[in-house]
Amino acid sequence: MKIIYFSLGYSTHDYRFLKSISDGGHEVFFVQLEGNTRTVEDRSVPENVHQVIWKGGREPFRWGNLAKLTFDFRRLTKEIKPDLIHAGPIQTCAFIAILSGFRPILTISWGFDLMDDVHRNKWWEWVTRYTLKRSTFFTSDANVTKDKAVAYGMNPEKTIVFPWGVDLEHFSPTIDHRPSTMVNRPSSAVTLFCNRSWESRYGIDVLARAFVKVAQQHENVNLILLNGGSQGGKIRQILQSGGVLDRVIFGGQVSQTDLPRWYHMADLYISPSHVDGSSVSLMEALACGLPCLVSDIPANKEWVVDDENGWLFKDGDANDLAEKILAAISQREKLPEYGRAGRRSAEMRADWKKNAEALMNVYRSLGGKNAQ
Repeated sequence: MKIIYFSLGYSTHDYRFLKSISDGGHEVFFVQLEGNTRTVEDRSVPENVHQVIWKGGREPFRWGNLAKLTFDFRRLTKEIKPDLIHAGPIQTCAFIAILSGFRPILTISWGFDLMDDVHRNKWWEWVTRYTLKRSTFFTSDANVTKDKAVAYGMNPEKTIVFPWGVDLEHFSPTIDHRPSTMVNRPSSAVTLFCNRSWESRYGIDVLARAFVKVAQQHENVNLILLNGGSQGGKIRQILQSGGVLDRVIFGGQVSQTDLPRWYHMADLYISPSHVDGSSVSLMEALACGLPCLVSDIPANKEWVVDDENGWLFKDGDANDLAEKILAAISQREKLPEYGRAGRRSAEMRADWKKNAEALMNVYRSLGGKNAQ
């Protein structure tokens, strides 16, 4: 098939989708709506993928440019003549694809579009409903987002849920790979790890406040924070005011190649996110055999079972998070058992190689004769 893959930027998720589509024998045209403000994927666009030059892809999306972008996207569909358009997030890429008049369109939710963006205002809600009612098919990575899509007008018979998953060979439990800066830490030390972006929806400020409380009661606990974001100043201020800045390792942006090594440095993975679909970083942690402590939002509950492969804490509650961290530390000898349970759950549900085939099946069903 000839497929237009239309996405907001170029991330690790985009790389994996593009590679799977291309490896599946399809001709892929990659259309990017915005220019990346920072590099979140260090690998080049996969071979045999056509990067499309158009009026978008250079700057952040603005509603004032909607008409210009829609007309130019319509031009692309007439020139490329795709068999299918795969587009998301809903209120930007999928909306423009729908407005272009082309069908069939596979609308894909990125989680935040249905769990957060739809609630911005009445306009975003209308755009969501308009797009979903006109989408040929819908896919997401969590039941909670599928249910919301149906509530906003998507035909429930034209939906499929599959976790985006991870490479279980790349992210796996292995021998210790701690770098020299960590090797000499006390054997009683406990390392917490989080690699969510420093944006308000991911709650890193909640983790920072909780860590201050934990560090006041436990002298051998430290924290690894990867990534960065607009809340960087606020987060560092919380840590500095709490007197724990010297107990935090800031790893910055880490490549996919190097990322497993960072999971292996830790004893406990933490995600304080307020909004999520099936979090890929959570699946990576589970695949690496790392016990997980996550906010009790619906999508996380689909992956983490209290006292089985990790724990849940009250979303947004730094006190509860601190208590759960201390409880996990107090039973540190049991953490490997929780980690093994996490690995089993990843093997059952988070294998990207298997889950990508679900996407290929959707393509075949929508592409008709051309997909055979």
